Amino acid sequence: MVSKIDAATFEVVIPRAVDDPLTYEKPLPLDLLPYQERTDKFFSVGTAFSIGHNRYVTAGHVFLAAVGDLTGPPALRDAGGHVYAIDKIVKFSLQQDFVVFSLKEQPNGDAALDTNAKPSLNSVVYAVGNALGTGVVIRDGLYTSDTPEDENGRWKWMRFSAAASPGNSGGPLLDQDGKVIGVVLMKSPNENLNYALPIGEVLNATSSLAVMDKRESYQLDIIEENQNGTFKAQFPLPATYDEFSATYLKLLNAKSEDMLKALLQQQGDELFPRGAGSNHILHDTPQLSLFPEMIVRNRSGQWVYSGRELNRVPLSGNGYVASGYVGHTFLMHLRRPDTVKAVTFYNDPKQMMDLILKTGYWTREVGPEKIKITSLGNPASSATYTDNWQRHWKTFVWSLSYINGQMVVFALPTPDGYAIMMRLNPSVITHDSIIDLKALADFLNVDYGGTLAQWKDFLAEKSLLPDVLKDARIDVDYGKHFSYESSNIAFGYPVALQSVDPDNLFAVGVGYYESHGKFALQAGVVQLRLNTTDPDRISITRHIAPSVDLDDNFKEAWGKLVHKQHPYDGVPYNDGDEMDIATVIDPPASDTPKELYTAFYATQGTHKPEEMKAKLALLTQQFKVKSP
Repeated sequence: MVSKIDAATFEVVIPRAVDDPLTYEKPLPLDLLPYQERTDKFFSVGTAFSIGHNRYVTAGHVFLAAVGDLTGPPALRDAGGHVYAIDKIVKFSLQQDFVVFSLKEQPNGDAALDTNAKPSLNSVVYAVGNALGTGVVIRDGLYTSDTPEDENGRWKWMRFSAAASPGNSGGPLLDQDGKVIGVVLMKSPNENLNYALPIGEVLNATSSLAVMDKRESYQLDIIEENQNGTFKAQFPLPATYDEFSATYLKLLNAKSEDMLKALLQQQGDELFPRGAGSNHILHDTPQLSLFPEMIVRNRSGQWVYSGRELNRVPLSGNGYVASGYVGHTFLMHLRRPDTVKAVTFYNDPKQMMDLILKTGYWTREVGPEKIKITSLGNPASSATYTDNWQRHWKTFVWSLSYINGQMVVFALPTPDGYAIMMRLNPSVITHDSIIDLKALADFLNVDYGGTLAQWKDFLAEKSLLPDVLKDARIDVDYGKHFSYESSNIAFGYPVALQSVDPDNLFAVGVGYYESHGKFALQAGVVQLRLNTTDPDRISITRHIAPSVDLDDNFKEAWGKLVHKQHPYDGVPYNDGDEMDIATVIDPPASDTPKELYTAFYATQGTHKPEEMKAKLALLTQQFKVKSP
């Protein structure tokens, strides 16, 4: 009986990558791997068995592990190491988790297992599988009970006590006569009672049809609510593996798109910036932050900024990589090193990723060692995406075939580098990550900053500019004068106020402003700082009258602006080691202004009040607020 079982049971294998485009900090110490692992040309992902007449069975999830695989289609391998290519898929059920298929070449003897569709409870059973990928192993236990499937009890799972290890999935569950009574599918997470699908469900399933009828849930990082639905579809069989894989992925991707669309439509006008709880961000003064932040809805229903910088790794040439995360999404700010030319930086994704990898976050485990990945090579695909705020993202996908994964990167060009969203995922769900990041792009807050020299390079690349900066005019005459003009304001100042040099730090903080029923991204703060070490600075800030639902703190702050009360009274004051002065710019004639601008100047040390007032006058005398 054992020899028959061995002859009819197979490993399900996927080819290992032959060529590796990745580079590492040193040669991979493959000698640290077990002999079988380092010499095997395949990954072992599960078990399959023959039921005769060129029909083979395995678990659906074992088969789907190869859908979207980067290295090749799945195959079967016998105990002697011979590999058999799959010919046609003839039955498939996503919800019951099984697949039946044929082989192009059958093993000698065509050994097959008999079946028993009516096993007895509390009888001895044997779980047969490729446990841990080390060959076929048989372990005994009892068939203890039946459990209705969770959704609506359409069938019953078999529960059994025979041990099941990773790799057992898809193997046969046998009775004491060696007949198949079930397909081993999953381990129990909390007890030693594992799950199998009764073989009768496989034998009685509709022939020549792939059936998907399974509950799914979709969630987006900006909200806690899920979109629940059913992935329900069918397509005809038999089909080759390539045909099956392409059709399944097409249906799966379409379902993901439908669920995301339904989730966003369900939230509708509750989403930022129209949704309840948006007014705190809409009416608050933008806080300059070159690290990208996600706008998310918290548990109290308020839309807030989320995702702070958790780590920063310096790069040569004054560059750095700052990182954090929100939900499933990595957030990064990549500051371009001064030694890297802008024209190369914005047009060379390999170089961009190589800089990110200098953080050392991404490694490849080889035995006990973690080897740093230093380059992913060129991306497998590149594209552009324009979000609803008319910002132009560069999108890339890199393949990591050794883990059958892909890195999805959305990179938004900024004057000093990139604001980045990133996901590392199994290749089968790369499409999900792409549509997720497209949706999340509308909720990522990105301010624009860099040195005046970096701004000069950035503004020269017209294709990179978002709408919020396209109407901005920046004139710089080093050692003499600086001026800025947008659709809302215009101002300038001479070096008598603050020096104008290439290493001045210029930043534009964005806000979300409504006009004629539509929201647009516009400048909310404009700041010029002397340099990275000297905090002397000039700031122009836009303030919006608070809505009636906002708390008294907003109304009190607005009152100070309207009445030019401290700190907006044009009177210098000390703030720690610096002296500050600010005033409100008189708006165009209006009985009840809806927005106001303030001009602010700060410098280190203590200075005479007359000197500070003279400095402020240099800033305000050329300031102009344009009528809407």
